[in-house]
Amino acid sequence: MKLKKLLYLAIGCLGLALGAAGAVLPLLPAFPFLMLAAFGFARSSEKLNRWFRGTRLYRENLESFVAGRGMTRKTKVRIMVTVTALMAVGFGMMLRQGIVVGCTVLGIVWVFHLLYFAFGVRTISPEEAEEGAPSPLPEAD
Repeated sequence: MKLKKLLYLAIGCLGLALGAAGAVLPLLPAFPFLMLAAFGFARSSEKLNRWFRGTRLYRENLESFVAGRGMTRKTKVRIMVTVTALMAVGFGMMLRQGIVVGCTVLGIVWVFHLLYFAFGVRTISPEEAEEGAPSPLPEAD
């Protein structure tokens, strides 16, 4: 049991390090690594999970998404641009080697990624993300 918690702790630390680097470096996506950190810390220790959820990185990038409210337009665009840039590098390298199947698969994954973030993840206002509560629904007449 201890070894399993240590493995989750290592996953959390690795995700946090890569997520923090991704928040600063334009070509490294922060979001998936911070999700990995949240996963690892949640399973390794309640204390680390509380600490991670209190960090600025978590609050700015994951909190509203994990709570099921959605993401701000700025966060969605940042994720889509970063992933597009990274996938373009991989696409270009495969295209240069003549790997047509790999390019096709990567292109399909990229399209579904864009569709998911554009239509599958709810867009919320920055104020709503800060408040932590969904905006009120308009009243019926």
